[in-house]
Amino acid sequence: MKIMITGSGGLIGSEACLHWLQKGAKVFGLDNNMRKSFFGPMGDVTPNIEMLLSCDNYKHYAADIRSRDEIRKLLIDIKPDVIIHTAAQPSHDKAAQIPYVDFDINAVGTLNMLEGARVECPGCIFIHMSTNKVYGDLPNNLPLIETSVRYDYDPFKIEKFKGASINGINENFSIDQSLHSLFGASKVSADIIAQEYGQYFKMNVGIFRGGCLTGPQHAGVELHGFLSYIIDCAMTGREYTVFGYKGKQVRDQIHSRDVISCFDYFIDSPHPGQVYNLGGGRENGASILEIINLIRDTSGKTLDWTYNDRNRVGDHICYITDMSKFENDYPGWKKQYGLKDIVGELIEHNIN
Repeated sequence: MKIMITGSGGLIGSEACLHWLQKGAKVFGLDNNMRKSFFGPMGDVTPNIEMLLSCDNYKHYAADIRSRDEIRKLLIDIKPDVIIHTAAQPSHDKAAQIPYVDFDINAVGTLNMLEGARVECPGCIFIHMSTNKVYGDLPNNLPLIETSVRYDYDPFKIEKFKGASINGINENFSIDQSLHSLFGASKVSADIIAQEYGQYFKMNVGIFRGGCLTGPQHAGVELHGFLSYIIDCAMTGREYTVFGYKGKQVRDQIHSRDVISCFDYFIDSPHPGQVYNLGGGRENGASILEIINLIRDTSGKTLDWTYNDRNRVGDHICYITDMSKFENDYPGWKKQYGLKDIVGELIEHNIN
């Protein structure tokens, strides 16, 4: 099997490379390390790329997905059986500073990959890594309750809202009439065009709307990669800033290996054009305050943090993923990593 993985130096891309290399596939990675230019040295994915280059059956290309000619040539040469498209500009805040670059990477780059695949290898399976930010800030309109350490959905009122329940947000939740940030808007464009290639052209395209994805290869920075970054701050003594919502905003974390496991199931039995929410679910959900306490209890380190009462534009107050659609389509899939497992592994990785 030949697998092309864009964003191969990133969290999900590098995890995907390792997974299929271990399964004996030929893996072709595309990554020009733009993350370093976006976020500076902390965003540098060179260590992940160097690690992959040491593996047999891995070939790397410092390709730019914005270049149609470059992508088309690679697809002609490689003829991959599977394309896993994870490359993206991933930050809300950065997108506002570089709107053309953000849209060209996230939207146009995705179109280049899809159209190139349709023409040059139409039978391939195509996995598009989307984001829960396609829902914009509409999740903030859901009825919430507030405790001393977190916000959560109001169990008595949330069932009235389409696409939401106490178990989280599902794929029927609206993506319209909300504030997305420019990053969210470019990812909506990519998400919709990927759906069309699956449904209109009948290609084996799967769209995965990821929430908080994390793992030891994550090069977390202040503008992206919350859990990796906050643990790095705690372990190195760097000050961390909590932006808004009293630190009670909730995210559900899913380990990168559980993400790749979902891809594996889809590749074995693709459902063309289908959208799947992807996250840790209620059991892996925690607020920033709860994560700070969990880091302290796990590592003995007390995070040095300050509070800025201005929340990030479009930031979610409470977001929990309902994965029941994927679980119904692929009943053999089970999440392997709980929140304590994830935090413990990230702490151990930081120490080493």
